[in-house]
Amino acid sequence: MLERGELASSWRRERWDSLRLLTPNWQSRLPGLAYDGGDPDGYMTAAEVAELIERFAQSARAPVRTRTDVTSLVCAGDDGYRLTTEDGEIRARTVVIASGGCNLPAVPPFAGAVPEGVEQITPLRYRNPDQLADGGVLVVGASATGVQLAAEIRRSGRAVTMAVGEHVRLPRTYRGRDVLWWMDASGVWDQRHDEVEDLSRARRLPSPQLVGTPERATLDLNALVALGVELVGRWASVRDGVALFSGGLRNVCSLADLKMNRLLGSFDEWANASGSDTPLDARERFAPTEPPASPRWQLDLRSGEIRTILWATGFRPDYRWLDVPVLDARDQLRHRGGVVASPGLYALGLPVLRRRRSTFLCGIEDDAREVIGELGAYLGGGSPVGGGQP
Repeated sequence: MLERGELASSWRRERWDSLRLLTPNWQSRLPGLAYDGGDPDGYMTAAEVAELIERFAQSARAPVRTRTDVTSLVCAGDDGYRLTTEDGEIRARTVVIASGGCNLPAVPPFAGAVPEGVEQITPLRYRNPDQLADGGVLVVGASATGVQLAAEIRRSGRAVTMAVGEHVRLPRTYRGRDVLWWMDASGVWDQRHDEVEDLSRARRLPSPQLVGTPERATLDLNALVALGVELVGRWASVRDGVALFSGGLRNVCSLADLKMNRLLGSFDEWANASGSDTPLDARERFAPTEPPASPRWQLDLRSGEIRTILWATGFRPDYRWLDVPVLDARDQLRHRGGVVASPGLYALGLPVLRRRRSTFLCGIEDDAREVIGELGAYLGGGSPVGGGQP
């Protein structure tokens, strides 16, 4: 097992200070290592996640080679693959790519047209509001990261504007249970990749608007507006130093509300049909999102109103080291359930790899068991399922 930095390096070095997992502690488990602390409904900090990974590596006796950066992986004919690392060359008949899908910030090209006097930062570099310049902050993106950082920065006393595109709205709790309990118990997370109608879209869905706090608070756009955050539409372009926003904010919010209510309705149907013994509160519905009646459609970035832009626009994988023709036009790995489109090459830890729960800590065990089953069949001369097409 090759790790480019120290064990759990990204959790130690690439997370903001206040970050907590979106999943409750009882869901944050690894194979053979369930949560055994005193706060099962709480949410782990980044440091606690790093400690969990370290304990798992020790309990599994995983042969991890830390500070071993892979700079190239190429086909080696019938011998499998050749990996070049800072410590020399490695040959392997099979390789599992478990580098994840969140290695690089996905910043739009027009970021280059932002005036030089405005600082630009991504969540990989952000730690806390104290590092930001005094003055207004434009947070771009309204998924989990965006809403969390917008709230934190607003509470620091800065004026915050948020550019809102497609997002997934969810309450933190529903009928007395964490909303992710419902996702787990009702079977939503167990939907397999070959059962999803539009798999490509499912793999691109933004993370839901959730935050892990002791009071299990809901953090949606209405909560941000109550804090004093100004909402504008999706940032479309920059022209002569002026940021231009789309006019579809109300439609985007209405669509997110519709999808949330549809999901909550499916939870109600499951609860009625399952006859679950778990005590549940009465059915709930939530107030619709209320964006401003006339949101601004442009903002002059030369005026000094905005001193910092925080790009909470998601992440993308980094496959610059992968010299095998297995990437699609979006530079995403071509695979079917983790079986990559090259014999003996496999993947783990990507969105909806085998199931909707694939990118959660509690989702890796089933994925890993099935993908390694494919790998074992390949080494044994069997016919692995898949073929590598998405």
